[in-house]
Amino acid sequence: MEWLDASTENCPVQRTLDVVGEKWMLLILRDAANGVRRFDDFRRHIGLSDAVLSDRLRKLTAAGILRTAPYQEEGSRARNEYRLTRKGWDLWPVLVALRQWGESYAPDPGGPVLDMRHADCGAEVRVIVECAEEHTPLTPKDIHARPGPGARHRG
Repeated sequence: MEWLDASTENCPVQRTLDVVGEKWMLLILRDAANGVRRFDDFRRHIGLSDAVLSDRLRKLTAAGILRTAPYQEEGSRARNEYRLTRKGWDLWPVLVALRQWGESYAPDPGGPVLDMRHADCGAEVRVIVECAEEHTPLTPKDIHARPGPGARHRG
């Protein structure tokens, strides 16, 4: 079976985008990965309305990407802050890849907004694709991609 003959109804990219493929979802995840935890901080930093932010946080929590943790500042009511789960942290390389692409193809003339460096050696952080045997970084020319066992015929 060729790729064009395969149905994409059960494609993992499509399923992932169904959960996090909207701009605001990715910006919330970006901020959460950079230490933002509280509703008001997300709202102020991203610029979302309360209703949209509440909806996106609820969806990310329902999907198991964020979890809530209660906190209470003195003299205020109890509230929840939002923290990435392991499932959420597993999206971190996607965010780094998007940042890397943006710095290459849509850079800010003033320089990067976020400078990501390896804590041990100070080198810039980047995403690479490698095989499970950890061979050298791969390019699309190094890959043999074909429909997998879960592929179904279109139609």
